[in-house]
Amino acid sequence: MNTIVVVSTRLTPSRRDALERLVGSEGRVEFVEPESARNRLGEADVTAVVFDGPGAAADRVSVPQGAAVVALGCEVDGVAMVGGLTPGEIVAQVVDSDDGLTARVDPEFALVDAFTPLAVTDDSFRPVMTVNYRFVERPAMVASGRTLVSGLGNTDDALADPRLATVVRRALRSSARPAPPPRTLGVGVVGYGPYGGMGFIHGTAVTATSGLELVAACDRDADRRKAAEHDFAGVRAYATIEDLAADDAVDIAIVALPPVSHAAVALALLRAGKHVVLEKPLCLAVADADELIAEATARGLVLTVNQSRRWDQDFRAVRRAVDDGMLGEVFNMETFVGGFEHPCRAWHSQDTVSGGVVYDWGSHHIDWILQLFGAGPASVSAVGHKRVWHDVTKLDQLRVRMLWQDGREAEFVSSDVAAIRRPKFYVQGTEGTLVGHYRPVTFDRLDPALGYVQEPAHHAEAPVDLVLGRHQSGSGVAEIRLPLPPVQPFAFHRNLADHLLLGDPLAVTPGSSREVVAVLEAATRSAADGGAPVAVTPAAPGT
Repeated sequence: MNTIVVVSTRLTPSRRDALERLVGSEGRVEFVEPESARNRLGEADVTAVVFDGPGAAADRVSVPQGAAVVALGCEVDGVAMVGGLTPGEIVAQVVDSDDGLTARVDPEFALVDAFTPLAVTDDSFRPVMTVNYRFVERPAMVASGRTLVSGLGNTDDALADPRLATVVRRALRSSARPAPPPRTLGVGVVGYGPYGGMGFIHGTAVTATSGLELVAACDRDADRRKAAEHDFAGVRAYATIEDLAADDAVDIAIVALPPVSHAAVALALLRAGKHVVLEKPLCLAVADADELIAEATARGLVLTVNQSRRWDQDFRAVRRAVDDGMLGEVFNMETFVGGFEHPCRAWHSQDTVSGGVVYDWGSHHIDWILQLFGAGPASVSAVGHKRVWHDVTKLDQLRVRMLWQDGREAEFVSSDVAAIRRPKFYVQGTEGTLVGHYRPVTFDRLDPALGYVQEPAHHAEAPVDLVLGRHQSGSGVAEIRLPLPPVQPFAFHRNLADHLLLGDPLAVTPGSSREVVAVLEAATRSAADGGAPVAVTPAAPGT
């Protein structure tokens, strides 16, 4: 494994966490005090070094030959800092590069930072990013060989910006070399749902994502195959998975079938040499998840799950509040989805096809919980009710409780018998509590024939209003409303393309999806056993 040494002159606890999150995906991170940096940097196992803060790069000469160097807010030979600017929001502009550092990164983006302009005296350094400050274009990030120097990233928030983080990670990962030639990956959708269905949604996302091209669709239903050909010109429509798997133009297969078929179909596609994307959940059983992960690993193929709601605006706002420490140490999280209405009469309500109620919305909500808690729970218990809707097989309500070894707890409730909805999010920490309530969404219109028409939308599709309460000693509780981050359309598909084309980290790893399946399976077993606690199946070594 790569060893990344971080030498910082401003290593507060929050800065340490921010740096760990920034570079941790690229290797094992080791923090070294500046006064002892020279001895550690001279060792051969160091593959990359991050110098952080003024004076941190004093021992840069000790870096092993060939190791990558990233200097954040500190000078190196040939690049000086020319004073800082007042912290605030700035707009970074990306400069196209020949070495792939900025490939597919947004051409410009805003971030809050204490930007430090760079003065370049070594002509071998070329611009990577600039900042226009008071109508003067100023170097903000420059690179030469395996060295990247940045006047950005001086605040923890800036380090968390995905665009900035992408460039830094690439600099740590690869030596300076020409970027790989432009390439388009062919995508085939297995299980085509027409307009509004998942097949159409994936086709739209693929079409909108640079580097991906929808080339095929597969469905047993002839009408759906015709819909695919109509919706996306030039797509080849197949009646069988075997036919799609035999298409050499299909690099990636997106499986948009009911969960009961995920394991078998994904295994067949992996064995055909295709990268595989599955609709959530990964599958219904941990044993199947482990087999799929082992197969993908052995063949060097990508296996991932469309956990699309990791990019929901409200969840991203919750995650940022937690990551920024606004709640202190989080020890309890509760989520809810539902209402009081007849369940859908499609396969989602048929346990033998969907896996049951917890595998439906629970695939998203449990994933949210595990993302915030950082790991799966030690045990799970679940209690279900079947009291009202007897024409479908899924439970009317299911409550899943999760307990961690350190005492943290979480709960997910899905209900079709809740006449008054619980909050979507209720998160407690040692310094504050965050709550988000669902809000009704309706579309009003005047129809020439019908007059006034009101059309309700599904309540779970709209981001919730988030309120954070924090205790102020001697005064009480102060409440603030959290702003929602901008929409990131088709972010899952973009990450998939960036991973396959440029080696960027995969956002939804198969291991994280396997953890979700472990909880879903344990909850199903517990509910069938009257709510008895069930230990969560740990991952196999190397999974």
